[in-house]
Amino acid sequence: MILYSEALQHLLGAATPLPAERLPLQEAAGRTLASDIHSAQALPPFDNSAMDGFALRANGAALESGTEFTVQGWQAAGDGDAEGGEGAWEIMTGARMPGGLDTVVPIENVQILASEAGRPTRIALKSVVRPGQNVRLRGEDVAEGECVLRAGQRVDINARTLLHALGVGEVVVMSRPAVAVIATGKELVSEATQALESGQIRDSNRPYLVGRLHAAGAEVVWQGTVGDDVAAFDAALDQALAAGARVLVSTGAVSAGRYDFVPDALRARGARIVFHKVAIRPGKPLLFAVLPDGALYFGLPGNPVSAAVGQRFFVEPVLRRLLGLAQEPVLRLPLQAMVRKPPGLRVHARARVELDEQGQLSARVLSGQESFRLMSMVQANAWVVLEDEGDLVPAGSAVRVQGWGHADPVQLTGREWE
Repeated sequence: MILYSEALQHLLGAATPLPAERLPLQEAAGRTLASDIHSAQALPPFDNSAMDGFALRANGAALESGTEFTVQGWQAAGDGDAEGGEGAWEIMTGARMPGGLDTVVPIENVQILASEAGRPTRIALKSVVRPGQNVRLRGEDVAEGECVLRAGQRVDINARTLLHALGVGEVVVMSRPAVAVIATGKELVSEATQALESGQIRDSNRPYLVGRLHAAGAEVVWQGTVGDDVAAFDAALDQALAAGARVLVSTGAVSAGRYDFVPDALRARGARIVFHKVAIRPGKPLLFAVLPDGALYFGLPGNPVSAAVGQRFFVEPVLRRLLGLAQEPVLRLPLQAMVRKPPGLRVHARARVELDEQGQLSARVLSGQESFRLMSMVQANAWVVLEDEGDLVPAGSAVRVQGWGHADPVQLTGREWE
């Protein structure tokens, strides 16, 4: 049995970043940027009006209330260049500022003195107008040549919106790790609606892992369920590898029981067992191996929370490495109450991060931490990691807090905001 820190070194040492690929922007949702993106244009691309009103020339000086102007033209959104002259121009929100004009007064702050064919021809200011007000300047949001996104950032909806506005049609992103998920156990029933016979349970680990892997940036290229049968397991591995999987994740059959066949089955295939059993709770029997072709294999325990811990704290660091990401940032928050833990083990506890009336964040470890309990997974919004050697972590201790997945920040919802 090895320490988590030692296991993590083995994991990261076995993984190298994947190559990059170029994709159309509309196909890059959720992908990880492989290089920085610099804007080839300014945003806004031209000076424009922030509201409906009248464009004026202030030339750095305030315009006094009562000042009158002749309206010399009209400018709508989408109109091209125009020379503003000395007078006022009626202008719409988003319209390009006529040349020489530098200030916009809202329509409600002017008095219409004269009109012709429904268009104002002379106006007077109702109040003082500050120079430059209500104008969006060229490059005020993004300057030409500015770095707008960094390598390692995820192409989320906000990034895609910005890139589309800047005229970026393609992006260079990291290839997605190709992953397979294998659930083992003759007791497993795959279909949620299928009636259970005596001794059977539903296979909840596989859909959970598939969902978490997808959220973590991987592509699940194969998934399946096998019984406690080495031949069926070998066939599943062959199918997963044929589908292109370079990371394989299984659940169950890695402990020390009669039907825990995975370690021997891997050795029989020529796999190198890097470690088997880690000083953690839950999930101590976790196994990591490298197959003869270099594919990485994670054997996670079968209990649901043990599998979740293996995915979050063993598989996801490797996925980050494959995606070329830096070490994951973490929070350190005070514990609300004292927590007991097994000495010498790193504990991964389901917890809630909550906000008190003074606006201070703290972490509350939930009751019912047994590895078979699924309700606490629903109730939790974070993981608390207890790393101390002792068996008691006092209230107020600063502890490591991580989101449900490496790409998922802690989400504060529900009563902790009340």
